[in-house]
Amino acid sequence: MPQIRFLEDLQTLTASQWDALHDGRNPFVSHAFLSGLEQYGCLREDWGWRPQHLTLWEGETLAGAIPGYLKENSHGEFVFDHAWANAYARHGRDYYPKWLGAVPYSPVTGPRLLSRDPGMRAALLAGLVQALPGLGVSSAHINFHRGHEDGDFSEAWLLREDIQFQWQNPGQWRTFEDFLGAMDHKHRKNIRQERSKVARQGISLRTVHGDQATRADLQAMYRFYLQTFLEYGNAPALTEPFLRHLATSLGRGLVLFLAEQDGEPIAGALCLRGGDTLYGRYWGGATLPGLHFEACYYQGIEYCLREGLSRFEPGAQGEHKLARGFLPTLVRSRHWMADADFSDALKEWCLHERADVGRYREELLQHTPFRLADPAAR
Repeated sequence: MPQIRFLEDLQTLTASQWDALHDGRNPFVSHAFLSGLEQYGCLREDWGWRPQHLTLWEGETLAGAIPGYLKENSHGEFVFDHAWANAYARHGRDYYPKWLGAVPYSPVTGPRLLSRDPGMRAALLAGLVQALPGLGVSSAHINFHRGHEDGDFSEAWLLREDIQFQWQNPGQWRTFEDFLGAMDHKHRKNIRQERSKVARQGISLRTVHGDQATRADLQAMYRFYLQTFLEYGNAPALTEPFLRHLATSLGRGLVLFLAEQDGEPIAGALCLRGGDTLYGRYWGGATLPGLHFEACYYQGIEYCLREGLSRFEPGAQGEHKLARGFLPTLVRSRHWMADADFSDALKEWCLHERADVGRYREELLQHTPFRLADPAAR
């Protein structure tokens, strides 16, 4: 019979063991990314992150896994359950610790039930539920799983949905002008004006992959990353050694868009590249007119068109992305509660939330920048 084990350190597995469980198209579930977070000081227990990866073994062969963490808070998850924690507290119950299957700090849809054998995915979930009492947790949560994994979850796993704004090439766009040509006149004009503002300030953009990045490039990007977090009064989780690790281990899978003025870097956006998708993650730098939109959105769209990538996910939240060609897309999470009474109450809550999200998405789709006759508007 397959055996369940929890691992507190992903470096106890080799990269080949872990990466044999997935198709390699999503960089966030790679051994390089997940073990790098642990190795280079990005996960701290006092921030609520304690690695507790679920693994499934057949003898000495790793047959499946879910990247997982014991959480003492809900920081860095992007699926908000503070109301649930408050409800537990009002009833004199402890919501934390909980177990979370996710990628830290990354609201990115991707595989969560890792196994080359689809039949093992249900076994992973069954093994997880059986093992949870030994962890002393109130609940288990799996964030940003792929839609086709829905069938692996039983009804006991409550479904939540939310909206992210994502760009997708319907297939016929080859250039940025093709993309703009699908828009109505107003939005096409606004984007051209935003881009021209950047050009008139003498700002140029440079695309740098991880295997091309100099130490100065990485230091500049990390400085911009720190600046953004400090401006918002938040503690930066990632470390500069982790960024250097990504450049070395991911190579072309790390993509930087660096803005320069008078020969000096003034801003940058950090992205990861998957099989068919570009993932925008961090931005920072000078607050000059149009620069944020150029570095975070338009450079990424141009990159996808140039490189033949079909999707661009620029991160969570932001209705302002809609006017720039990013359409409302459903994202998912699943939740298992140890207390059956709470689970029953939350089931109705989740049902109403999904209905609200669905109405919100339909409303947004009435205001896309694309001409209604264009396939991209459908």
